[in-house]
Amino acid sequence: MTEFGRTLIILGLVLAGFGLVITVAGRVPFLGRLPGDIYIKREGFVFYFPLATSLVISLILTLIFTLFRR
Repeated sequence: MTEFGRTLIILGLVLAGFGLVITVAGRVPFLGRLPGDIYIKREGFVFYFPLATSLVISLILTLIFTLFRR
């Protein structure tokens, strides 16, 4: 039962972390509007692919996880 309790606590913390990131992400002015993001708008069609934003977020998360692993 102890392992199940720890798993629930970790799952709750991860879920709270995602909620915090989603809440704060809208307030970061450059997030989603970097020069490498692909944005195509035509009549009746909009395509958006945040390529540069995804790379920046991936880099930041990699650095954070590397620091916590040590």
